[in-house]
Amino acid sequence: MKSVRELNLYGKKVLVRVDYNLPMDENLNITDDNRILSSLPLIEYLIKKEAKIILISHMGRPSGKKEPELSLAPAADRLSRLLSRDVAFVDECIGQDVKDAVDKLHNSEILLLENLRFHKQEKANDPVFSKALASLCDVYVNDAFSVSHRCHASIVGIPEFTAESAAGFLLEKELASYHAAIDNPERPLVAIVGGVKVSSKLGALENMLKYVDKLIIGGAMANTFLKSRGIDVGASRIEEALIETAFGIIKEAEQKGIEFYLPVDLVVAEKFDKDALKKEVSIKDIPASWMALDIGSETGKLFAEALKGAGTIVWNGPMGVFEMERFRSGTQQIADAVAESNGFSVIGGGDTDLAVKLCNAADKMDYISTGGGAFLCLMEGKQLPGVAALEKNHK
Repeated sequence: MKSVRELNLYGKKVLVRVDYNLPMDENLNITDDNRILSSLPLIEYLIKKEAKIILISHMGRPSGKKEPELSLAPAADRLSRLLSRDVAFVDECIGQDVKDAVDKLHNSEILLLENLRFHKQEKANDPVFSKALASLCDVYVNDAFSVSHRCHASIVGIPEFTAESAAGFLLEKELASYHAAIDNPERPLVAIVGGVKVSSKLGALENMLKYVDKLIIGGAMANTFLKSRGIDVGASRIEEALIETAFGIIKEAEQKGIEFYLPVDLVVAEKFDKDALKKEVSIKDIPASWMALDIGSETGKLFAEALKGAGTIVWNGPMGVFEMERFRSGTQQIADAVAESNGFSVIGGGDTDLAVKLCNAADKMDYISTGGGAFLCLMEGKQLPGVAALEKNHK
């Protein structure tokens, strides 16, 4: 695929797919602008190249119609303040008003269009919608890694109708960081996989067995693996249909000489509640009606020891219900261990991103991905549809 650096952009209308799906409070104030900050290097580059900049994004999950609380207008205001320059906004993303606003753009000026998902055609990858968006520009740039695993119009549709399409800085950086960790890593390569479901990360687990030297399993998904080894996990969440599959993954790891780690103790509670009675127990002593909500302290020490000397660490998924402070200690132990490691650390987006921030360890990680689903797609060994669309356009 082409890089935006390869293109002549002077005076060109450049349509940039960013991800401004931002958290907002009840007063529609942005509570975290990291995604806007991540887009600034590309936008500032386009300003210097005197392009006419048109930004498009989605926000939330509207039902294919306008929902005022999901407007991108606040994003335009925040971007304007961050750049110290005007950012125009149109409350639509296709139509005559949009065309008129684009035609009025001068070199180095910026226009942000309204939420793409106010049109159901966006998620449906409707070719008519894709063509309407593509008609606004001379060049299309995808800088939205976090949604590049989606087959949506703004990701895979637009490159079908543009003469030139390219990858933006953030997309390039995300791909380079991931492939540096997996394709040619400093060894040993250690993967930490947590979260809730084995089913959601089964492909990633199976693919990681081709690359890793050590595999650490935590979070609720570890319960299914423990069950596969004959451990009674009480009322903990498990996936019955995947018990045999989990056991197969353990056996495959053993056959390949991969060091495989599971919890040896857990923090269990009477119910899923931040104020529930809790205690730390060995995996052999889980009360029948209690559920695991975090890894135990001995498991944290075991996992931390496994990370010592790691050349590369890839982490996707928390160790427990980290959103509740009383069940965050296991995730905190792992975050501290990764932060203290001399190995190159790549953190999967989504919950893991939030977890390391809550653990005050984000600034000690080498790279934190902006996309959970897209990162997981790469972990599964798949090509991102957004990247495939850029490659097809280039050919």
